[in-house]
Amino acid sequence: MLNRVLNAGKINKPQVCVDYSNAKLAVATVLKQEGYLAGVAKRAKRNHNYLYLDIAYAEDGQPALTKVQRISKPSRRVYEKATAIKSVRQGLGIAVISTPKGVMTDRQARKEKVGGEVMLRIW
Repeated sequence: MLNRVLNAGKINKPQVCVDYSNAKLAVATVLKQEGYLAGVAKRAKRNHNYLYLDIAYAEDGQPALTKVQRISKPSRRVYEKATAIKSVRQGLGIAVISTPKGVMTDRQARKEKVGGEVMLRIW
């Protein structure tokens, strides 16, 4: 999903369509709250659900999302305690963390003092 968003931003596409899952919706919602996506919509076509993600662009025409680093993978899960969660690029980026309280950013996880699986870092 994130590679599609990155590639669509590089060619200045306004929107990208991906298959729906609850995890993708949770990550997309966090990205929308942080300003990396302009909009998130779930639509059904022919008994199949899709997510339509509107790409956010800066005033100079550059996409808001420039780099993504996937941390936790199926072959290696990475978990962090609330006290061990570090900021990304000295606060210029975010880390998306799956916690028992839901998917949230690193700042929210530190504020609520909850750890979890570090899914990805974005800047």
